[in-house]
Amino acid sequence: MDFVGAVVLRRADRLPVSGCPTVAASLAFVALAARTGFPAVAVTRIEALTGRERGIVIRLAGPARRAAVRSLPPTARKPPRVVVDVPDGAFVSTVIGRLPGFPVRGVRTRRHRGVARIVVDLDRPTPFTVRRARAAVAVVFEAPGAESPPRREAPPAVPRVSPPPEPAIRDEERPTGFTGQPRRAPFAGEDLVPLPDRWRVGWPEHDRLPGAPHEHPYARGHWWDPYQLNVLKGDYPIVGQDTFVAVTARSDTVVEGRRLPIPSDVSSARAASERFFGRGELLTVDQNFILSLALFRGDAAFKPRDWEMRVTPVFNVNHAAARENGVVNIDPRRGTDRLDGHVALEELLGDYKIADVGPYYDTVNVRAGIQGFTSDFRGFLFTDFSPGVKLSGNLHANRTQWSVAYFRELEKDTNSGLNRAFADRGQDVAVANLTRQDFVFPGYATQLSLTYDDDHGRRHYDENGFLVRPADVGTPRVHTVRVGYVGWTGEGHIDRFNVSHAFFWALGRDDFNPIAGRDVRVNAQMAALELSYDRDWLRFKGSAFFASGDDDPTDGTAHGFDAILDAPDFAGGSFSFWQRQGIKLTGTNVNLVNRFSLLPTLRSSKEEGQQNFVNPGVLIGNVGVAGRLTPKLSFDANVNYVRFVETAPLELLLLQRRVRHDVGLDYGVGVRWRPLLIDNVIAVFGVAGFTPFGGFQDVYTARTLWQVFGALTLTY
Repeated sequence: MDFVGAVVLRRADRLPVSGCPTVAASLAFVALAARTGFPAVAVTRIEALTGRERGIVIRLAGPARRAAVRSLPPTARKPPRVVVDVPDGAFVSTVIGRLPGFPVRGVRTRRHRGVARIVVDLDRPTPFTVRRARAAVAVVFEAPGAESPPRREAPPAVPRVSPPPEPAIRDEERPTGFTGQPRRAPFAGEDLVPLPDRWRVGWPEHDRLPGAPHEHPYARGHWWDPYQLNVLKGDYPIVGQDTFVAVTARSDTVVEGRRLPIPSDVSSARAASERFFGRGELLTVDQNFILSLALFRGDAAFKPRDWEMRVTPVFNVNHAAARENGVVNIDPRRGTDRLDGHVALEELLGDYKIADVGPYYDTVNVRAGIQGFTSDFRGFLFTDFSPGVKLSGNLHANRTQWSVAYFRELEKDTNSGLNRAFADRGQDVAVANLTRQDFVFPGYATQLSLTYDDDHGRRHYDENGFLVRPADVGTPRVHTVRVGYVGWTGEGHIDRFNVSHAFFWALGRDDFNPIAGRDVRVNAQMAALELSYDRDWLRFKGSAFFASGDDDPTDGTAHGFDAILDAPDFAGGSFSFWQRQGIKLTGTNVNLVNRFSLLPTLRSSKEEGQQNFVNPGVLIGNVGVAGRLTPKLSFDANVNYVRFVETAPLELLLLQRRVRHDVGLDYGVGVRWRPLLIDNVIAVFGVAGFTPFGGFQDVYTARTLWQVFGALTLTY
C-alpha cells in the first residue's frame, strides 16, 4: 500500500503533495510559527519504518516524551486505530513511505484542540510497541507469522535516568467557566463529536509552563469570580440555549460628618443653654446592601433582549448622632442618637420586546412594575424608583429614542429615602420625551419632554414624628398640586467644547398654598448651562443655574420654581455643600434647601412633602476643574456663588423687614479612587465648606459650615 506525504498549513487542511525535503520542512515550520504563534514542539516528518521492523516514525522539533500514544478499538463507523497526540504541536511536513504486508489502511493528521494528532487506521487490531528517542517516536507493529531477517545482538544498554512521565491527555474536556451543575456529561475528546450545548464547549486540561503562576492559555472560572465565564453573570444559559440569569450584589457605605445651623430647641440637650443656635455637628452612617436578580432571554451581546424579569431588594441600616434634641426625632425624650433599619423593594419589573421596527435592532419595548426612571440628562426634574408602565422605543439605528411613561408614587422611608413597599402616596406622574442623537452636531444629543404631576396631598407624618404633608408652615391644610412641565435639554459636545443645558417651564395650579394662604396659579421657569473644555488630563468648566423666585407671595401667582423629585448632577453635585445638605428654615418645619437639591423651595421634605412654588428662587454661578491624576485616581473641585432671586417669601415667613439676596460661597473638592482599575471597588472622599454672606446671615449666623464624607462601593 502506498502513502503520499501532506503539507499541513492550517489546523484541519490536508493538501496532497509530494514529500518535502527536511530543509524545506524546517523553513516551513519557521514561517508557520511566526505567523500562527504555535509553540516550538512541531511534527516535522512522518516516515515509514522498514527493514527488520515495520512501523511509523514521527520526528519532532522538541522533546519526544511529550507525545502520548494510545490504541482505540473499532466502532460502528471507525476501524481500529492508533492515535499519537503531541500537546502544543503543529504540522509542517509529513511524508509516508511504503508499508508492504502490514494492515495499515491510511494515516491522517490534524490539529485537535491544541494537540497535533496522528491517526493510523488499521484493517484489523494489530499489536504494537512504542519506542522513544530524544526527538522521535516510533510505533512498531508486530506481524504474526511474518519472517524477519535475523537481528544482530544489541550492544549493552547504557543506564540513564529517565525523565519524569508526562501526565496523560485527558479524554474528558470541560468548559473553562463556572457553569453550575452540568446538565450533560462532558464529551470525550474525539475527532468529531456532537455539540448538544453550544455554550458549554469543553477545553482540554493543559498547563503550558508547569509551576509558573499566571502562565496558562486560558483560566478556569469559579462561582465567586465575575471576570471569568460564569453562569451567575449571564455567560451560560440556565434554561435551554437562550435563557440566562444575572446576579449583582453591591454594598454601599457612606460615613458623613457636617455642621449645620441647628436651633437648640425648647428642650435643649444642655442645661442652661442660652444661645438660640446650638451645636450643629451631626455624624451619620448609612449602609445599603443591594441584591439584584435578572432573568432574561436573548443573546444581549448582539441584539436587545426578548424579555426580562428583575427584582432588586435593598437592606438598609443607618445611624445618626446629633448634639441637640429635636434633630433625629420630634420627641426630645428620644435623645440625640438614632439607629434605624429598613428593607425596600427598589425594582420589581418585567420588560418585553414588542416588535423589531428596523434592520438595525430598533425595537419597541414595554416595561411594567417598580422601575428606575430619570426624565432628563442631569436629573433636574424627576428621578425615582416607582411603580409604573413605560412604553419606549428607538429608530434610525438608535439615533432617535422615545418613551411614554406613567408612575404611581410610593411613600418613602424617612431615614433611608427608600421605598415603603406597597404604601401608596397618592401622586401620579406622567412623562413623554423624545431624544435625538447627533442633532445638528455629531456627538450632541437633544431632548424634548412633557411632564405632568398630580399630587393629591394626603396628610402624612414622617418616621420621626414630624408633619410633612401638608407642610407645617403658614396655614397647613390638605391641598392638591397639579402642574405640567415643558422641557428642552441637551448633552454632548460641539467640536472641542462640552455642553450641557436645560430649560423647564412649569404651568399649573395649587388649590391652597400654605405660605400664600390661598389658591395660586403656577408660572415658573428653570434654566441651566454648563460649558467645559478638555486640556490633556484636565477639564475646565463653568456653569450657571437659575430658578425663578416669587416676588409677591400673596398675589395669586406663584413664580418660584420647584421640581417633582430632583437629584441633579450639576455645579459640583454631591461634592457641593449647598446641594448635598438639607438646611432647615429657622422657626419652621420646612427646609430652606433639601438634601441633594439645588432649589430653595421651602418644602418640608423632597421625598415626602409636596411641591411649593412660593419660594425665593436661586441663582448659582460655578467654576471648577476636574481631572484624572492617574488611571486609578481622579478629582473634582468646584466653587459656587449662591444668591436668592427674590426674598419676599422669606420675609413673610420669618416676619423680617429685610433679607438680603447674597447667600454665600460654596467650595468643595472630591476624589474618586479605583484601586483595581475597575468599578467593582470604588472609594470616594469629599470635603466642602460654606461661607455665609448677608442673606444667609440675616436668617442664620455668620459661622462657617462644613461637610466631610467618605463612601465605599463594592460590587459583584
